[in-house]
Amino acid sequence: MLYIIIYYTKNLFYLCCPIFILTPNTFTAIGIISEIGVNMETFPSAKHLCSWAGLTPTNNESAGKKKSVRVSKAGCYIKPLLVQCANSVVKSEKHPEIRNRYLRLRKRRGHKKAIIAIARMLLTALYNMLKNKEPYNAELYRKSDILPVNREITIEQAILMAQFQGYKIKSATE
Repeated sequence: MLYIIIYYTKNLFYLCCPIFILTPNTFTAIGIISEIGVNMETFPSAKHLCSWAGLTPTNNESAGKKKSVRVSKAGCYIKPLLVQCANSVVKSEKHPEIRNRYLRLRKRRGHKKAIIAIARMLLTALYNMLKNKEPYNAELYRKSDILPVNREITIEQAILMAQFQGYKIKSATE
């Protein structure tokens, strides 16, 4: 059985080459592909796959009051594999577009939420690679790293940003 999975996975190597690059070892890639399969017709969209894998927040709401927004308990086998892949990609220098996104998210949300977001991003990329039968395109993620050239903010926004970074604002008349 394992030989069949390895043979089938190695035939997909050229299609899913980045999943082998993004994962710490070959067995992790085999585990991910054996969990989700290669036929993406099962999932209507990448959001459905992420929900199936347990990388989306739960919706526990009663009478308009949110009870919990934790990550769902689904995907008990694939979620640890994807988190392991996300941790390895973030620590390596091979994919700066993913690392930069992680650093921006970690600054705002913390390490654990940023790792789950990166794992979801990797699963979405894998879904698109298998669905469209095209290789990984890092340029799609590099475009989001570039800030706009004509970025304008108001004085109030600049003051709020400075206060958020710890500066104390004094008026010019004092």
